[in-house]
Amino acid sequence: MKEFVAHLLVKYLEDRGVEHIFGLCGHTNIAVLAALEKSSIKFVNTRHEQIAAHAADGYARARKKTGVVLSHLGPGLTNAATGVANAALDSVPMVVIAGDVPSHYYGKHPHQEVNLHADASQFEIYRPFVKRAWRVDRPDLFPEIIDKAFHLAESGRPGPVLVSVPMDIFSAQIDPRLFDRVKVNAQSYQKPSIDDATARKIVALLTSAKKPLLYVGGGILLADAAKELRDFVDHLGIPVAHSLMGKGALPDDHPLTLGMTGFWGTQYINDSCRGADYILALGTRFCEADCSSWEGVYTFNMPPTKLIHIDIDPAEIGRNYPVELGVIADLKQALSVLNRVARAMLPQPRCDERLVNEIAEYRRTFKAGNVAAESSTQFPMRPERILADVRAVLPRDALITTDVGWNKNGVGQQFPIYEPGSILTPGGFATMGFGAPAALGAKIACPDRVVVSLVGDGGFGQNPSVLATAAEQGTAVVWVIMNNLAFGTIAGLEKAHYGTTFGTVFQKDGKPYSPNFAAVAQAYGVDSIRIESAAQFKPALENAVRSGKPYVLDVIMENAPVPTTGHWNIMDIYSPGQKRTHVTV
Repeated sequence: MKEFVAHLLVKYLEDRGVEHIFGLCGHTNIAVLAALEKSSIKFVNTRHEQIAAHAADGYARARKKTGVVLSHLGPGLTNAATGVANAALDSVPMVVIAGDVPSHYYGKHPHQEVNLHADASQFEIYRPFVKRAWRVDRPDLFPEIIDKAFHLAESGRPGPVLVSVPMDIFSAQIDPRLFDRVKVNAQSYQKPSIDDATARKIVALLTSAKKPLLYVGGGILLADAAKELRDFVDHLGIPVAHSLMGKGALPDDHPLTLGMTGFWGTQYINDSCRGADYILALGTRFCEADCSSWEGVYTFNMPPTKLIHIDIDPAEIGRNYPVELGVIADLKQALSVLNRVARAMLPQPRCDERLVNEIAEYRRTFKAGNVAAESSTQFPMRPERILADVRAVLPRDALITTDVGWNKNGVGQQFPIYEPGSILTPGGFATMGFGAPAALGAKIACPDRVVVSLVGDGGFGQNPSVLATAAEQGTAVVWVIMNNLAFGTIAGLEKAHYGTTFGTVFQKDGKPYSPNFAAVAQAYGVDSIRIESAAQFKPALENAVRSGKPYVLDVIMENAPVPTTGHWNIMDIYSPGQKRTHVTV
């Protein structure tokens, strides 16, 4: 007895453990929606495909499972593209299943096809950023393709894949035994590790170094290797700096955590990296902002600093800095071996009390420099006060999402993260509009954890219809809109270098303007409050968290730049030879 492809797809997803699919309807995918109606899989119905992709991204990061997106063709697929590209650059596993034009209409340019230069090739749009894009040409090939899609998304360096399915193939009938064949395939594959000889060499190099340092990226979190990292650090007593994406891999209150490097890093952290004689880099691609545009006088100076780099992706090893030792391995596997070998070579843990005290003193000094802003009663609020109050209210394991701007840069620099994987931020693509829907996905993934989205008014304004989905699903995210009535970070850059804020601040009739986001939320059926004083914010946030419902706090804040001694060479492009920064006004 043959069955419809759409029904067999849903059964396959159920067997694979998929619990949620994020998406939006269209005439090409309604066969799948009809099959989902009686499924155990919950369909999260969004009002925009970018919301679906970002929510699936947040879900995948929080749940440590592959996110699944269901999209329509043409404008649906292009709407989702930004969110899928964001997941790609942050190495988040995702399977996008998209309806496509009917196969019997190839070459006729049917409704909503992207067809100006080629026929039946919408999947080509995604090629630059997905790990692979398939178009299904025959119904009997679909089972093998969808199984390959999940394996590829999850294997090696994780990332999104696209499966573009002509709508007539969803409605075709095939023998269920074609799916039975792929269901016996292992759902996950064993990951590569390192040998003992390599591990001994790495431990020997680090323990003989005068100033060794670990540099940690988001790959540690993707590999679920935070515990192994902490065990390694605790035994060898080596300090840890991190990229933006590596924040939280080692808790910010661990005595050997230095902090974030690069443009938004501090002088002490950057100097510590530059002064290291050996660096063991784990799961990082040495991004520009994290590395001060790779200029050796600021953050990393390799050589003479010698680099050991372990990553699952061979393309990242040696890309931006030459390595003395490059190792291709899964970080959880590699650190497990390194821990065993380190304990065999050095039975007793090492501890440099002088270094621990130095890091503690640096933290006290840095914190003291922010006290006035964190306790300021001014209104519009100081952004530091917003972050301090949020941290004081939330439990250690609360999930935080950020967007782009003060909320991301300030959180990376100033906001302590205590549980690995509890900060979700758009690193590689730096996508404005990520934070609000990513929080929706994170809360769906972890309903028992507090989820707060720290997002600017520019970012929240990208896709406010996320509130409709939250209201329908009863998803208790708290959105804190850090509202500076501007694309604030860019406004600061333009003011510093060109003496104007044209096109970056929101005005009406020459006066500052902002939508009343609290009123917008209420229109969607979501509880909200517009904060009118600094003293009002913290109790309002406590109430929002206690409510157990979706909640919006619209907080007007000063558009003050994130302070930093770091470097990014866009400053030299704007103002050559002037040593001007975004702080200079």
